[in-house]
Amino acid sequence: MSSEKKNSQFRGASRYVLDDELAEIVNVSMALEMPLLLKGEPGTGKTMLAHAIAESLQMPLIVLNVKSSMKLIEALYQYDTLTRLNDSRFGDSKRDVSSIESYIKMGKIGQAFIADKRTILLIDEIDKADTDFQDDMLDVLDQMQFDIIEIDKTIKAKHRPVIVITSNAKKDLSDPFLGRCNFHHIAFPDPDMMRLIVDVHFPNLDEELVDVTIGTFYRLRELRGIEKKPATRELINWIRALKSDPDFKPKMLKQGRVPFLGILFKKSADLHQAIQQVTKG
Repeated sequence: MSSEKKNSQFRGASRYVLDDELAEIVNVSMALEMPLLLKGEPGTGKTMLAHAIAESLQMPLIVLNVKSSMKLIEALYQYDTLTRLNDSRFGDSKRDVSSIESYIKMGKIGQAFIADKRTILLIDEIDKADTDFQDDMLDVLDQMQFDIIEIDKTIKAKHRPVIVITSNAKKDLSDPFLGRCNFHHIAFPDPDMMRLIVDVHFPNLDEELVDVTIGTFYRLRELRGIEKKPATRELINWIRALKSDPDFKPKMLKQGRVPFLGILFKKSADLHQAIQQVTKG
């Protein structure tokens, strides 16, 4: 293997704890030039993986946040007809109003295609889109080109981006979509992995505080009737809040007193359930 090939291998990033299986599927996907589809509940690090790859390989990151109402053309390009109309009426624009191309703006996929260097293209929460969007998008990503019909121009990718697609598994993806991606399910971190993650964010944290916060966190995730369980982000923010409170002592958690529950539970009903059950406990 050439030194250039070795240098393009993803081995993790400064604030991302990576297991061997995930590193392998990332590198295989890049080698095969296939999109990597990541599934898992919120808080498992799907989105942050793309940021970690971009940091590790020193590549620009372009993020397409998928919305339920989004049409594929919005991810490719937009033709700003309103601005062109206003410019033609008022005549104070520096752009050539006779040129439609002056009013074409690239969407996120278009930006990745015309970039002068290879990029990481993160397509976040693809399960929010309908099936047609998903399948048509993969057609574009397979062909690495799309047409701008208003100017009869084909945009071809200068460099094939590294494509990371995330799904929260709220809606099934089509079989053709699944068949054209490499797939990896990121399980929620177990306590040992979570300890490593906490250590990345708080390198010198007191061992007793690590033990009681992680133990309490996993007990809270198992409370009955919780719709949105606290995720890794909430744990990190919760520890940060506990550290900033001069009156907090780790023994409080051992005694069943859990401050700042609102940092862990973001929905009112969940917070109410948590307060009730923690208080009873």
